[in-house]
Amino acid sequence: MVYDSTHAADLAHLEKLGAELTARGFEAHLVTPPGKQPWLAVRNPRAVVMAEDVMAQAGWFWWPWADRIAPAADVAAAAARVAAVLRAGGSDG
Repeated sequence: MVYDSTHAADLAHLEKLGAELTARGFEAHLVTPPGKQPWLAVRNPRAVVMAEDVMAQAGWFWWPWADRIAPAADVAAAAARVAAVLRAGGSDG
């Protein structure tokens, strides 16, 4: 994988989303395996089975199954969507 300004921007978006989700009470951990696309591992600490990965690429946040979550520039909207999905007993998105 080539690490360029686009990769750095994707990492920065994931870091911002992680900070926003942490502020909302979720656990978020940036995963950066060598030679692979980084992702944000997010977990609801009140319901540990409620966990999901989020990627950032091409100006968007993405679910692992390639559905868009929200534009990377709209961290609050992305955090709200992820939180809704991971909320135990909450809505399904």
